[in-house]
Amino acid sequence: MFTGKTFLITGIADKNSLAMFVAKKIIENGGSVVCTGLGVSPFHKNLSEKAAAFLNKNYQDFKDAVQEELGDAFTAIVDVTLDESIEHFAKTLQGKNIQLNGFLHAIAMDKTIRLKEVKPLLEVTKEEFCDTMEVSAYSLIRLSHYLFKYNILQPDSSICSLSYIAAAKVTFHPYRNISIAKAALERITIELADELGRKNGTRVNAIRFSPYMGSKAGNATLNPEDFETADRISPLGNALPDDLANEVIHLFRPKGRITGEIRHVDGGYNIMG
Repeated sequence: MFTGKTFLITGIADKNSLAMFVAKKIIENGGSVVCTGLGVSPFHKNLSEKAAAFLNKNYQDFKDAVQEELGDAFTAIVDVTLDESIEHFAKTLQGKNIQLNGFLHAIAMDKTIRLKEVKPLLEVTKEEFCDTMEVSAYSLIRLSHYLFKYNILQPDSSICSLSYIAAAKVTFHPYRNISIAKAALERITIELADELGRKNGTRVNAIRFSPYMGSKAGNATLNPEDFETADRISPLGNALPDDLANEVIHLFRPKGRITGEIRHVDGGYNIMG
């Protein structure tokens, strides 16, 4: 299905990341992937030793996971909070004559969640709010901007973002700050679907997935009882990472006509009151 096609995969933190399952499924279907992770770049200025150590560890974990699971897939450092970093990445792809047929946006960050405790929204600072919005939502716009600017994203491409039911509903395991960013991500998805579809036939969709504890992100925000409650409430039980990967593959397939959709891959969790 994807012979001769290449897709950008963001958001891989380790081998259990949801983005990793998507990357492997693309390769299984004959495609190639380019993977980006967070690390120290020439565009980071005045980093503290602690911050540099964190970024270096993050990038090493990312590189090790990609090598173990995906072999010799091309990897690069991209910090979506720095336009220079995104632009340098796009220029690198252009210089290597790598063209993309779509990408997975699986990036999110919220510093108001600590040790599985969610900070009350009334206590969220402007900086915390804006940082979460920039990384988790606005980055979809900036990635798309630079990939179009350097003619990397080809006609009939497909963009897919990972969202969550908390973008629309207050859930039994409370998300606050990042819920708002996910709602913004979904609205950006719809607006870009209109804009990019008319621009060169690019499709843009988002997927709300079941609670998942296998990744670093899931373990940072969920407790086992949250996962078990969702599994019990959902008519089909919680969806599996493979279910998500299969849906992304469906949305990535060439010549599709699905765009501007907020899809649910959650075992029916979204229909329950």
